[in-house]
Amino acid sequence: MTVRLRGHHLLCLLSFVGEGYTPSFTRNYHGVAARLSAGEPIEIVEGPDDICAPMLGLAEAHCHNDNIACRDSRALAAVAELLGLTLGPGSVLILDDRRLQDLRGALALGSVRAACDECEWSPLCTRVARDGFAGALVRGAPTP
Repeated sequence: MTVRLRGHHLLCLLSFVGEGYTPSFTRNYHGVAARLSAGEPIEIVEGPDDICAPMLGLAEAHCHNDNIACRDSRALAAVAELLGLTLGPGSVLILDDRRLQDLRGALALGSVRAACDECEWSPLCTRVARDGFAGALVRGAPTP
């Protein structure tokens, strides 16, 4: 099985500490974090993904907004450049410990945060990064 993720969620998962939009969203995200930490591969998708699932159908859901699709594109470009990969819909990525640490380092430095402009969670991500990602729930799979 794979975890289906849209582009900007590649950045969001780096600092997820258990906060979310609704209790069902947060519960679901905990499950996704556990799957990623167990080494389940990531499949890049366009539009709503496994993290968005509990929000679909809710009035406050922004999953289909154009600005979110733009965030996805910016995030994918930044992550692809950092990791030296070509990433797009259908790409599969293993989030091993080395990649997770590289991504977290870049997030802390701000070099992959172009997709974070105007995100309401940006201050939380900044705080988590400043605190060395203490409490972040996603752990990298062992590096092969």
